[in-house]
Amino acid sequence: MDKLVIEGGVSLNGPIRVSGSKNAALPILLACILPEGPICLSNVPRLRDIHTTLKLLDILGCETSFDGNTVCSEVKDLKIEAPYDLVKTMRASVLCLGPLLALKGEAKVALPGGCAIGARPVDLHLTAFEQMGATFDLDSGYIHGKCDKLKGAHINFDFPTVGGTENVLMAAAIAEGETIIENAAREPEVVDLAKFLIACGAKISGHGTSIITIQGVPSLKGCDYKIMPDRIEAGTYMVAAAMTDGELLIQDCPFQELESVVYKLRKMGVSLEEEEGGVRVRRANGLISGVDITTQPYPGFPTDMQAQLMTLMCLSNGAGTIEEKIFENRFMHVQELVRMGANIKLKGRTAMIRGVEKMTGAPVMASDLRASASLVVAGLAAHGRTDVQRIYHLDRGYEKLEDKLSAVGARVWREQE
Repeated sequence: MDKLVIEGGVSLNGPIRVSGSKNAALPILLACILPEGPICLSNVPRLRDIHTTLKLLDILGCETSFDGNTVCSEVKDLKIEAPYDLVKTMRASVLCLGPLLALKGEAKVALPGGCAIGARPVDLHLTAFEQMGATFDLDSGYIHGKCDKLKGAHINFDFPTVGGTENVLMAAAIAEGETIIENAAREPEVVDLAKFLIACGAKISGHGTSIITIQGVPSLKGCDYKIMPDRIEAGTYMVAAAMTDGELLIQDCPFQELESVVYKLRKMGVSLEEEEGGVRVRRANGLISGVDITTQPYPGFPTDMQAQLMTLMCLSNGAGTIEEKIFENRFMHVQELVRMGANIKLKGRTAMIRGVEKMTGAPVMASDLRASASLVVAGLAAHGRTDVQRIYHLDRGYEKLEDKLSAVGARVWREQE
């Protein structure tokens, strides 16, 4: 098993390019089931979850290729079953449910590993499809759905679920009649999926707002499409620049989609300026201030940037709080940061952070994707050596991270444990 070794205390300086968004690429890849004819997607990040999704597409009857950062896919003989050995490693694979029901009238998709219905919003997906005419059985860990022909419906989500919105968006594109999604997720990745479907011939309006309207069409056609840049990767580099008191020019930065993060970083004393070629990030006056943050669905502050901002607050001149309102158990990184010298107290879903003068390198263990990113950022600024274990989490969401960081001055490399 690999670990990441970081010799901290070095400022990061220079240009750093943001890869394509994994969270946009995954639903768009699964939407490749829908159109007739070939599809070419560019700016696709080379990540483990992407490779898993391509395996799933192959099993479902697509012909796929992955050359550089371009994926080409075409449906040849569509099957209806997504097996457990693939789905267990990646929750996003439940997004093939909508396209399969819409095209084949039947889908058999394994429940993601450890995911009981009700514990995560898989039930929101199923309730929506039931409104569109599908019926479901839960059989030996599989969701087995059937329908004659999905029909448009008025769907009002209890919570603006990203996956639920994406699943219904795909199915409704070729369902019979009009579908209206109220309390729809507004995330940029949902908007990117809608733009892809529109490029394939779908009739969608309202994407990016809380009410999306879809007029079903008989069929979709293939197209060429470029995946949006990864806003969370870009946000992570913003924090890394401020954390190490360096200056980064972040290229291919989706600046408008990071408005809530940029607002908080500026309040903390970080300068972020758009210019030709990217966004230049550095400390405004040398000091970092604490702020109060509450995670919310988009356009609120993203839960996926919570751990990184907490890490920056650890070196602030003052104190701040973070209230996590999206996920439970999203503070797994706190004890690891404390091992590096951070002053953090937890009370329920709120973390109270008081800044310290310096952090010290230590062996730490990543518990999830964003926690691992926060530990890498902490290691970049810490005095001495930090070993980040379990970086397979990191490999799920960051393309060539150590190569990109090394190119802007970081002393970071991969070792086998």
